[in-house]
Amino acid sequence: MVFKHAFVLTGSIASGKSTVSRLLELDNFKIIDADLVAREQLKLHTKEVIELFGNEICENGIINRKMLAKIIFNSKTQKEKLNFLLHPFIREEITKKANVLERLAKPYIIDIPLFFEGGKYDCQMSVVVYSPYELQLKRLMRRDEITKNDAQKKIASQIDIEQKKKMADWVIDNSSSLKHLENETKKFINFVREKYANIKI
Repeated sequence: MVFKHAFVLTGSIASGKSTVSRLLELDNFKIIDADLVAREQLKLHTKEVIELFGNEICENGIINRKMLAKIIFNSKTQKEKLNFLLHPFIREEITKKANVLERLAKPYIIDIPLFFEGGKYDCQMSVVVYSPYELQLKRLMRRDEITKNDAQKKIASQIDIEQKKKMADWVIDNSSSLKHLENETKKFINFVREKYANIKI
């Protein structure tokens, strides 16, 4: 399926993608949040996930997402098992939402953290929020209150941010202050608005 009006927003863990997504939303862009879709699908398929990983990931009938994350970040096999189960449902739901927005013929954002890792969609452009590794590592340790070793493992589970930067059609740099990030995001917004100059976004 080709999504002619979709711009994929991606990056790496703790690169600042969520902040950019919020800035785009404040500028009236419609956002399809793949993480939110994934959480919804996890709830809908709780029974199947427990069958895969056991009752220890469950508390009062609800999956403990932190516990599940710890399992999949420490095992490629376990991660693949979860992806094999949930990805078809996630893709189907994102496709449904995108089809609705395509009919409006306006630009919109599909926020997909792991776009290059395997969630590829045929969209107009890929936009990477870039933050250098050392800064990414510091932010992740502070944000999740985890050790350097655990943060390194999480980052290593994704394609290197420098590689993603090369693969991107557009890069939003987040190597400095929030003001700098806002300016970088504004450049992208202006580019899109110019591209759709004849349409009210």
